[in-house]
Amino acid sequence: MATACEFSKELNTFIDEWKSKPGNLIMILHQVQEEQGFISKEAATEVANRTGTPLARVYGTMSFYHFFKTVKPGKNRISVCLGTACYLKGGQDLIEECRAVLGMAETEITTADGLFSVEPVRCIGCCGLAPVLSVNGDVYGKLNHNQIDEILNKYKNA
Repeated sequence: MATACEFSKELNTFIDEWKSKPGNLIMILHQVQEEQGFISKEAATEVANRTGTPLARVYGTMSFYHFFKTVKPGKNRISVCLGTACYLKGGQDLIEECRAVLGMAETEITTADGLFSVEPVRCIGCCGLAPVLSVNGDVYGKLNHNQIDEILNKYKNA
């Protein structure tokens, strides 16, 4: 019987190699997210079943570490820095402007069309350019909210 969540041959091999090793859960969850972009309910259940780990522990691990995502990200991933320098220079305003430009509610992570996701991050490592955001790894610094529409337009039709 097929599982509700299909993993690649490589991921299945990885799980088989790691399922009995110390620290296996975090390593396996990293690989699942690397392959699928996030960890779905079905994937979490499959990991629990394959490793003999209680599902509550899998979810506990996923919720403890901010790195793990439970919602599929958009095609274009917007990361807005909220490290100290960026926060003090308006990082939160950039998040709000991104959501406004994209028509997203405050609680939404991904746009309805799946084209964009917006997430705060703790540091991008460009404190001298604060406030900073990145889109798919392209970094934009010394921003104000008036520049957001132009930046996002570059990715709407890409």
